[in-house]
Amino acid sequence: MNEKAVKFRFFSAGAFFALALAGLGVRLMFLHFGMAARAGNNHIYTTSILAERGRIFDRNGQQNMLALDVAVKDVCADPSIAMRLDNASMLAERLAPLLDMAEDGLAQQLNRSGQFARLKRFVPDAVADRIAAERLPGVFFHDTILRRYPQGSSLGHVIGFVNYEGQGSAGVEQRLDRFLRGAPGYLESALNAKRQELYERRGQVIPAMIGADVFLTLDQNIQHIVERVLEDTVTRHRAKAGLAIVQRVRTGEILAMANWPVFDPNSFTESTPEQRMNRAVAYNYEPGSTFKPMIVAAALNEGLATPDTVIDCENGSWLYLNRLLRDVHPYGLLSLADVVQKSSNIGTAKLGVRMGDRLLYRYLRAFGFGERTGIDLPGEERGIVHPVGRWSRLDSSRIAIGQAVSVTPIQLLNALCAIANDGVLMRPHVVKEVRRADGKVLFQARPEALGRPVRAETAATVARMLQRVTEDGGTGRRARLDGYDVAGKTGTAQKVVDGVYSRTAYVASFAGFLPVEDPEIGILVLIDEPGTEAGYYGGLVAAPAFRQIAGEAALYLDVLPSRYRLAQSR
Repeated sequence: MNEKAVKFRFFSAGAFFALALAGLGVRLMFLHFGMAARAGNNHIYTTSILAERGRIFDRNGQQNMLALDVAVKDVCADPSIAMRLDNASMLAERLAPLLDMAEDGLAQQLNRSGQFARLKRFVPDAVADRIAAERLPGVFFHDTILRRYPQGSSLGHVIGFVNYEGQGSAGVEQRLDRFLRGAPGYLESALNAKRQELYERRGQVIPAMIGADVFLTLDQNIQHIVERVLEDTVTRHRAKAGLAIVQRVRTGEILAMANWPVFDPNSFTESTPEQRMNRAVAYNYEPGSTFKPMIVAAALNEGLATPDTVIDCENGSWLYLNRLLRDVHPYGLLSLADVVQKSSNIGTAKLGVRMGDRLLYRYLRAFGFGERTGIDLPGEERGIVHPVGRWSRLDSSRIAIGQAVSVTPIQLLNALCAIANDGVLMRPHVVKEVRRADGKVLFQARPEALGRPVRAETAATVARMLQRVTEDGGTGRRARLDGYDVAGKTGTAQKVVDGVYSRTAYVASFAGFLPVEDPEIGILVLIDEPGTEAGYYGGLVAAPAFRQIAGEAALYLDVLPSRYRLAQSR
């Protein structure tokens, strides 16, 4: 092959490879600029799909909904578009009346750097639709969920609320958050330059899993009765606060739990932590005379006394270890049954001294004092029962009358319900069932016995003694209810202020159950610091409220009147 042919082939091959490289370069440029152009218009994005939170119902099921999720929108904007178009003032002017916001505040959000500003959270769909119809440049929406409570402040302390991050922050919402909150889904898609989703380019989608529904033991109708009576009592006596609880004796189910003052979980940011505190489980207080039934039950159970045991009540003034103890009314010799009926401090204190420190402490713990009941609500306190080693020589006489010891309202009522329940202490609870959206039951409450502080015959004897409290001559006669035999105990406890017992600040209470012959419900009414002008005793302030709640609740629950029960038992 001559030299000319070799050169020809060499240059031909070089030209071919040069053309091929040029073509490849053109193709790469085309692909690069084409993808860049599409990227300028379409933004690939991934997001989580909001999980709807489970609903909350009362014991009657889906006809009484207490909490649910509502689909709403956050109104957002891209400030860079507003700044580029120089129309931030116009947008603020158009949006202000629709969002019920000040123009100046909106203009400030639209005049800042960046590509995202949340103008207002939780806007109803109807408002969002009116804004969308305005076709305002740079304004868009984010789907979100708002927790709503149709009953407003009713049951607010029990249900609790969900904060703006979607977390249960009090009550049942907090305690059962892991069941209620569900699981978010996942979405992969694309947006155009107007931040609108290109549905045809939607990729992987994993649906959200809705949270489980919760059914409570509480009855909304009984709750309304209790709230109405409690508000009237607190207002009429110009008290600082109040609470009331209704509990099923045999099962520990809570049928109503009310606090005053109330708060609305729909606007929880407008309330203080003290207003949101559920005093029924978190309030430590000296119970006063409502504590005495458990002391009497302990003494009877140990054989240290009988209802007929005579105790010298010292004509209303007893000096013990150089400390004076007084009764409201002076009494001389009283049987133990009369000590209970008249609520003699001296008679009960002597019973505590007769028991001795260690035996008394053992029964306090057996009735659940000094320990949480385990109710399925957050924030429960233990109360205060000091170990025996920390007791003074005087303490057994004072603890017996509900001083030098602190309890919570749920502890006190639960202990009294143990006396009504043949001596069996139950665990109180507010959750009846947790059920998934597909109907699968994840949790179902069953009655749980915590122990038996006293024998059944002891409990029955104490119940009959407590019935006399509501009869003529008893401190709780204003709790008496026509048609029903009622057992209970009044309490008028001095509050400790600055380390000493106050002569102006009291806790007035009444705790009782009915019917005595076959108890069904126990009720505690506690009024914190009633005004002293019209009387501050538990028998004057709390007992009438107990009677009203008990009467309406018994009628609603179809509790058989005592005379029919007695006729059936014959």
